[in-house]
Amino acid sequence: MINSTHVSYFVLSAYFDTGNLKYLYFLIILCFYVLIVCANLLLIVIICTNRSLHEPMYMFLCSLFVNELFGSTGLFPSLLVQILSDIHTVSTQSCFLQVFCVYTYGSVEFINLAVMSYDRYLAICCPLQYNTHMTSTKVTLLVAVVWLPPVFGVFVTVCLTASLQLCGNIIHQVYCDNYSIIKLACSDTTVNNIYELIAASLTICVPVSVILYTYMRILKVCFSGSKQTRQKEKNKCHLASLLNFSFGSLFEILQSRFNMSSLPNVTRIVLSSYFLTCQPLLNPVMYGLNMSNIRKVLCRSSNKFVR
Repeated sequence: MINSTHVSYFVLSAYFDTGNLKYLYFLIILCFYVLIVCANLLLIVIICTNRSLHEPMYMFLCSLFVNELFGSTGLFPSLLVQILSDIHTVSTQSCFLQVFCVYTYGSVEFINLAVMSYDRYLAICCPLQYNTHMTSTKVTLLVAVVWLPPVFGVFVTVCLTASLQLCGNIIHQVYCDNYSIIKLACSDTTVNNIYELIAASLTICVPVSVILYTYMRILKVCFSGSKQTRQKEKNKCHLASLLNFSFGSLFEILQSRFNMSSLPNVTRIVLSSYFLTCQPLLNPVMYGLNMSNIRKVLCRSSNKFVR
C-alpha cells in the first residue's frame, strides 16, 4: 500500500484513440469553451456596469454566471490538453485541484438556484415586504452562503481523499472525480463515504427541496391571483436550469457508482461531462433571452456599437 502523496500521476482511461480527428474535436471543444466564456463574461459585465440591473435578482444571476465560468474552466483546459495528448495522464496536484473545482461548481450551482427561487418567492408571494426582506446586506449574506460553505465543504472532501492510501492510479473518466479516487483506496473509506453522504444531502437535497417548496407556493399564488399576478412569474428559467443541471448531475453520480460499460464509450463521455458543458452555455443564453431588462440593455449596447 502506498500513500496518495506518493502517487505522482493518475491515468484517465476513458480517452480513446481518434487519430487525426482529435484536431477537429479540439477545435469544436475550443470554440464551445470560448463561446461559454464570452457569453458569461458579457452578462457579468452588463449586470455590473448597468445600475438599473443592480437588483437582488441580477446579483444572484451574476453569481450564477461567475460559477459557470469557474466550473467550465475546471474542465475545458484539461480536456483540451488531453485530446491532443497521446498519453492521458494528470498530476496528482492537478487532479485534486480539478476535483475541488468540479465539486465546488456543482454545490454552488444548486445553492445559487435555491437562493434565486427564494428571491422569486419573496417577490411574488410577499411583494409589499420584498424590499424589507431583501436588503443589500441580506443579498451580500446570501451570496456568501452560496459560495463559502461549498468551498469549505469541498476542501474538506479533497483533504480526506488525499489522506487515503491508494492501490492504483487509473481513473475511468475523462476528468478527475472524487469517487473514482476513493475506489482506488486500500485503506478504510468509511469516513469519506459518510462525509460524502452528508455533504450530498446538504448541497443537493436541501437546495432542491427549497426550490420545489418555493415554486409550489409561487404557483399557488399565481393560479389563485389576478392575471397581473400570474404574468409576474412568466419566466420559468429557474426550473428549466434546475431540471437540466439535475439530469446531468444524476447521470454523473449513477455512472460513477454503477457499471455503465454496456453504453457506448462516446455516450458515457458525453453524458458524464454534460453538466459541466451544457449548463454553462444554457444559463447565459436562456436568461439573456428571457430577462426583458437584460435584453433591453443588450439592444441598447448593440445599437451604440453599430452607430
